[in-house]
Amino acid sequence: MSIDYQIQLINFPSGKVHEAVTPNEDGSFTIFIDKRLTWEAQRERFLHVMKHLYGNDFEKEDVQKIESEAHK
Repeated sequence: MSIDYQIQLINFPSGKVHEAVTPNEDGSFTIFIDKRLTWEAQRERFLHVMKHLYGNDFEKEDVQKIESEAHK
């Protein structure tokens, strides 16, 4: 399975959220990662997002279950 994505490093305003992902109209995804994080933390956030993408989590509804599975 191949996933098309792009990464944008941005400043998240709240300090509580450090990554986000959004589907694009063309079927690709844009991954937003907090640019104030260390390189290692950015990598961890990226890998976390990829678990969600490979798990088809955008098609699921139970957020608690999704996060529980992603952290295993």
